[in-house]
Amino acid sequence: MSETLMNKEVSNRYLNRELSWLQFNARVLQEAEDISVPLIERLRFLGIFSNNLDEFFKVRYATIRRIVEAGREGFNVLGGITAKDLLETITQTVISQQANSMSVLSDITQELQKENIHIIDETQVNEEQAEFINSYFIRNVSPALATIMVSELEEFPELKDSGAYLAIRMLMKPNDETFEQRINYALIEIPRVIDRFVVLPSSGEKKFIIMLDDLIRFSLGNIFNIFEYEEITAHMIKITRDAELDIDSDLSRSFLEKISKGVKGRSSGVPVRFVYDKEIDNETLAFLLTKMDIHDTDSIIPGGRYHNRRDYMGFPDLGRKDLLYEPKTPLPIPGLSLQGSMLDEISKKDYLLYSPYQSFAYVVKFLREAAIDPKVKTIKITIYRLASISHIAGSLINAVKNGKEVTVQIELQARFDEAANIRYAEQMQTEGVKLIFGVTGLKVHCKACVVERLESQKLRRYSFISTGNFNESTARIYTDYTLFTANPKIGKEINKVFDFFEVNYQVKKYRHLIVSPHYTRNAFNNLIQQEVENHKNGLSSGIRLKLNSLSDFKMIDKLYDASRAGVKIQLIVRGICCLIPGVEGMSENIEVISIVDKFLEHPRLYIFENAGDPKYYISSADFMSRNLDRRVEISCPIYDPDIKRELEDTFQISWNDNVKARVISDKQDNAYRKNDKPPARSQFELYDYYLNKLKEFDSH
Repeated sequence: MSETLMNKEVSNRYLNRELSWLQFNARVLQEAEDISVPLIERLRFLGIFSNNLDEFFKVRYATIRRIVEAGREGFNVLGGITAKDLLETITQTVISQQANSMSVLSDITQELQKENIHIIDETQVNEEQAEFINSYFIRNVSPALATIMVSELEEFPELKDSGAYLAIRMLMKPNDETFEQRINYALIEIPRVIDRFVVLPSSGEKKFIIMLDDLIRFSLGNIFNIFEYEEITAHMIKITRDAELDIDSDLSRSFLEKISKGVKGRSSGVPVRFVYDKEIDNETLAFLLTKMDIHDTDSIIPGGRYHNRRDYMGFPDLGRKDLLYEPKTPLPIPGLSLQGSMLDEISKKDYLLYSPYQSFAYVVKFLREAAIDPKVKTIKITIYRLASISHIAGSLINAVKNGKEVTVQIELQARFDEAANIRYAEQMQTEGVKLIFGVTGLKVHCKACVVERLESQKLRRYSFISTGNFNESTARIYTDYTLFTANPKIGKEINKVFDFFEVNYQVKKYRHLIVSPHYTRNAFNNLIQQEVENHKNGLSSGIRLKLNSLSDFKMIDKLYDASRAGVKIQLIVRGICCLIPGVEGMSENIEVISIVDKFLEHPRLYIFENAGDPKYYISSADFMSRNLDRRVEISCPIYDPDIKRELEDTFQISWNDNVKARVISDKQDNAYRKNDKPPARSQFELYDYYLNKLKEFDSH
């Protein structure tokens, strides 16, 4: 590292990871306030913003909180800020963002009214609507309602993680003898099994929606009709708990049992955030904080009337397609038919799937064909996050029933998807699938499959390798690359990864794949250094990376070194970016943009100019310490010249159409603002790009 960089303060070399993530979530919120985004989609972005924040507090905030409780500062690992100061900065940042989000919601609500869509509360209900609400409450809500009279309990109930509750305060009528007035407190849990948005009867062209919270507020007299009170109020509260899994060390229990127990225990994790309606009276708030034993190290955040705004992700469309993104039907891959044999076509050349622009059905078709092909003998696949209804799992079970030997490496510690993975693991195990539960101390995050097929008395391997999860649901909204190949070198090395899963004290050697945790850091260090050497020798050089997160300080330093040597670097980083571009003497040759749009940018693409013969890799790994050192990841080289051109084109489309989205600078926050953000175009232009490729193929 140069003397120039060494002399800089730590805080000027890296952005803090957590604060960078909050900047990313601010960009999500900007989509909600962007008037070029369809109106109902803006509401849904508001829901995504809120859901992201919930997960942030469960994981990242909880981690920093544990550092504070352990009496550590964490100055170096946090990028030049102490853990205690970071907690306070996070809280203040979130309070500001929450206030902004409420303003955005108010703006959207007013715009919806112009479209004859009215979200009303309990004070705005007319007679016809009241009749509907009373009937709806009795039939649908009342049977699912949990009401707890907390004043009568010695021990306060344990609130569910991220559950929404109405805190009820009843001022009782005076006692006839003493004339004393008692206060009764109760909690009503907002049922999760009922839609948050209840569509009321229309009035002409006007459509009306009431939130379930307000429907319950309207029905308070029905709920508490046995009590004699003078006044009753209801204010929403929510608690977020530490989501770290507590896995016991009982040797007699299987790993599956331990993870299952840990998931169940998560609901009683330590509280890390308490959000409340800022209109709540001080007496009720003090009562709740005392009873829940909320400490000053917890994040106590005043909010609006409604919490769990993540539910806006499911806001009804009311038949107003004009207020939604124009639907795009996933396109086929030119030359690769879903009607014939995929394996026969892949035997001739490699193909690249870029979902959701192209259909994820190719992944399912590949497995379904392998499941019934008499020549196929074995199927091996890694699974990180499965869809709730998974055709992937169904195809693998079908393969076993057809006599194939099926091996599934399933990651039971995929955060927040543990329960779904456990359910499918138990089902596949029952059906005869051979399960591998990873490697001790490492998460398996790579996404790969290899099929062995007997052809002319020899086994031939067919593979697919991806940047994303084999999940039909997320494939509709996450952008990801998947390579289909019969390249024997790739297939052989994917097989080596599965050998490592079973005999993990043996470190395999690879000539093509770059595999974490043993090789990824050094391999990419060498690739970056080669660009430095090429530049020094007057050869063409350059680095272009598209990834989700960039937070590993050593990799950032390596990119800083390359920048100071004169190598031009372009980075598309969707989320966390601890690297600061554009700083003279450190990173003046680095540009960073972030894309937030209709689809969630999820692929990892690494391009190195390599003296005019560019190297391309698709990967499951970000430049984060966990991906480089503590997970099993695969970065796969691309050898097919047509696919190289395709990757080049898609990177350039993303870069050229999103330079407006620069969000990282030496001032730490250079995000575009409400009035100066042009319409986002890149993801639609990528769809048009593939549509044109398809037309071009058809014309030939």
